[in-house]
Amino acid sequence: MSLAGTVIAGGTVVDPVAGRATLGDVVIKDGRLVGVMRSGEWSAEGTTVIDARGLLVLPGLVDMHVHLREPGFEYKETIATGVQAALAGGFTSVACMGNTEPPNDSAAVTQYILDRARVADRTRVYPIGALSLGLRGERLAEIGEMHRAGIVAVSDDGHPVMDAALMRRALEYTCMFGIPVIAHEQDEHLAAGGVMHEGVTALRLGLGGIPVAAEEVMVARDIALVRLTGGRLHVAHVSSARTVALLREAKTAGLPVTAEVTPHHLFLTDEAVADYGTHAKMAPPLRTRADVEALRAALADGTIDAIATDHAPHHHDEKEVEFDQAANGVVGLETALPLVLRLAGEGVADLPTLIARMTCGPARILGLPAGTLAPGAPADLTLVDPERRWQVEARHFRSKGRNTPFEGWEMVGRVQAVLVGGRLLYDERPQAAALRSA
Repeated sequence: MSLAGTVIAGGTVVDPVAGRATLGDVVIKDGRLVGVMRSGEWSAEGTTVIDARGLLVLPGLVDMHVHLREPGFEYKETIATGVQAALAGGFTSVACMGNTEPPNDSAAVTQYILDRARVADRTRVYPIGALSLGLRGERLAEIGEMHRAGIVAVSDDGHPVMDAALMRRALEYTCMFGIPVIAHEQDEHLAAGGVMHEGVTALRLGLGGIPVAAEEVMVARDIALVRLTGGRLHVAHVSSARTVALLREAKTAGLPVTAEVTPHHLFLTDEAVADYGTHAKMAPPLRTRADVEALRAALADGTIDAIATDHAPHHHDEKEVEFDQAANGVVGLETALPLVLRLAGEGVADLPTLIARMTCGPARILGLPAGTLAPGAPADLTLVDPERRWQVEARHFRSKGRNTPFEGWEMVGRVQAVLVGGRLLYDERPQAAALRSA
């Protein structure tokens, strides 16, 4: 075919919807995908060709759970720095939580976030609205107003909804808009005084523990409320084997329940805080090796639908304190993809399946036009060198946050280029670096 557009040529194209990885050329015109073709099926005349030989070509990654901190906590992260970190990690779409200051509990804050993202002009940003006014867990926020402004889900992430009646109303009300309720599942009474997983490591360190039951009982409650209301529940950052069992049962029953897992919960256990390392302090906490294995199995078989980073940057002063006082959370946008490639190398699941959990899986949950190579879809693409070796050094992150538990880890696989709407917005290929230095 004759084409005056862009072709990503010669790469291994990973199609998560079709579940295959094949050599091919991805053809783009007017910011949208034309399709995946064999070499020779298009004319190069007037066409921009991006050489992808030796690279993986993926649909742009989708992270459905990030904290961009703006407005209110710009000393931790801004939308501008957050989307730069997202591009460096291969993410072309991110959904940001509403626990800002003021919280995103109104159309005005939603619009502010969208305006700041438009100015940054990089990764696509989709706001998630607060479930309750002020994140206080007392009254529903203005969900309809925020939905008209552009939210894609509601959540009080970081603040578990302890009031079951309020959660019921949220599940009922969001049915009107076809959006999910994203739940941070932790019973605050069971977790009271806890700062890490309740187990041998916490006992040895003399730290208060959070039992698995704190997550389990809330997930069980909310699945019961889904059965009552028909609302859509998405369980954030699953951490335990018991939660996996509840999710599997709910899905078998045909309930509209989905879930996500973070890369850190797929690799680390509570032993990561054995020396009181605050960069491994998070909510929910890291748990046991048996939990890690259960999470990996659930990711592979589809019980867990998405991988999300829960990217949570903090100022170093909030982490360089006593473990009890340290803030929860880690950054993850710039380390997620190589960790997922490691899962593929370890045989947890094949590459298309794992990439599906970072693309079409989260996009489907939030109803985003992303995560696919279908003709007509936005030309959001991530090019990855699967053999590139590098070491995690937080000082080089694009994010303002340096709070990573993976400092010093040897990684294999790195993002080389990212296109959003057909525009090349991130390019770290060797030839591009040579051009910049010339």
